[in-house]
Amino acid sequence: MNSSESKSPHILNISANLFGFCFLIFTYLEANKISPHTYLDEVTAGCMFLFMVSCSASFLAIRSNTSKSHIYEAVADYVFMAGMFTLFATTLLIVFKAIV
Repeated sequence: MNSSESKSPHILNISANLFGFCFLIFTYLEANKISPHTYLDEVTAGCMFLFMVSCSASFLAIRSNTSKSHIYEAVADYVFMAGMFTLFATTLLIVFKAIV
């Protein structure tokens, strides 16, 4: 794979940062127990899972020298977008106080 055309390093960097951000939110929610029954920590854990899969797939795309690197990059791209949409929806629900 030509490194000048690859999106994998960018996906790896951003998804790792967003994973850390979600981990920070998750730790804060678990430490403070804002509400006894909240869906926010489950959704945040789902975002963490999606960003971790995206990190793993983009790393495999960078390290792979076979034709599978395009497949890994596509998986990383789509899973990253799913994580972004989930994080965006969660943010909107927090802003409008739909979930606590």
